[in-house]
Amino acid sequence: MKALVYNGPRDVSVVDVPDAKLEKSTDALVRITTTNICGSDLHMYEGRTDMQAGRILGHENMGEVIEVGKAVDRVKVGDRVCLPFNVGCGFCANCERGLTGYCLTCNPGKAGAAYGFAGMGPYEGGQAEYLRVPYADFNCLVLPKGSEEKENDYVMLSDVFPTGYHATELAGLMPGETVVVYGAGPVGLMAAYSAMIKGASKVMVVDPHKDRLALAEKIGAIAIHDVEGSGVAQVLELTKGAGADRGCECVGYQCCNNKGHEVPNQTMNNLVKAVKATGGIGVVGVFIPKDPGAEDALAKKGHLAFNFGTTANCAI
Repeated sequence: MKALVYNGPRDVSVVDVPDAKLEKSTDALVRITTTNICGSDLHMYEGRTDMQAGRILGHENMGEVIEVGKAVDRVKVGDRVCLPFNVGCGFCANCERGLTGYCLTCNPGKAGAAYGFAGMGPYEGGQAEYLRVPYADFNCLVLPKGSEEKENDYVMLSDVFPTGYHATELAGLMPGETVVVYGAGPVGLMAAYSAMIKGASKVMVVDPHKDRLALAEKIGAIAIHDVEGSGVAQVLELTKGAGADRGCECVGYQCCNNKGHEVPNQTMNNLVKAVKATGGIGVVGVFIPKDPGAEDALAKKGHLAFNFGTTANCAI
C-alpha cells in the first residue's frame, strides 16, 4: 500500500510499504477514504519531537471497514467509520472512567496511545491506503447511512471538533459564563464554537493573525488581535477587570509572540492572567516530553517556566 512516511525533519514521502493487516482478533482493517493533516503532524514534520524515521503519519482518519477479527462483534465489514485519534482499550481503569486519552493498556508504561504519533505507541498512522484499528469495537465510531456524502463533516469527529469541545469541558464551562480561547486555529475555532453551543455569554478568541480572527468573528466570537502583548489587557477590559470565567489553551508549545519568536510558556501564563480567580483553564494544545528542536533549554526537556504562584486560585 502507499503511505506517507516520516524520514526525518522536514522530509516525508509517499512510498510503498507492506499492507496493514489484522494482528489480533480484536482488530479491524479500514480502507481510508479521508484523512486530515493536523497541526500536531507539523510538530513531527519540523523535527520537534522524537518521532522515529520510517513511521507512517496521520491520526485523523475515517474510512470503510474491509475486514474484522474473530473477536469483533459490533463493527461489521462494510461499515463506514470515523476513528478518534486516541487509541483505547475500553476496559482499563482510565477508559472505564471515560478518560480514553489516557488508556493504560495500549501504550505500556505510559498513559495514552494514538495513531502515527511520537511517543504514543506502535500504531501506524492513517495517511495511507489502509489502517489497522486495535480494539475495533471500542475505537470505531460507526457512521449512519449516507455518511459518504458528508465526509468533510464527519472526519472532524476524529480530532478537531471533539478536541475543541474537550477544552471547554476541561475548563468547566457552564451556560452563561464568559470564556477566552487562546488560538484561532482549527481547534481554537472549534473550542469557541463549542462554547457557543454550551451557552457561553461571551466568547473571546485571542490570536495574532487577522485572517484567523476573521473566521472567529464569522461564528460569532469576539476577536482579540494580540499585538504588542495586549491580549490580556483586552480580555480584562471586556470583562470589566474581572477576567474571563474560563479559558482554553489551543496553541501548545510552539506558540509565538507578536514578533514571531517562539515563547513556549506564553499562552499558559497569559491565560492565568486573563482568567479570573476561581476560574478554570482547559489545556488541549500539545506540550510534549521532549522538544529536540527548541532553542529554549527548558523546552528541550519538555519543561515550562510557569508562573505557578499566580495560579493558586485557578483550576487547571
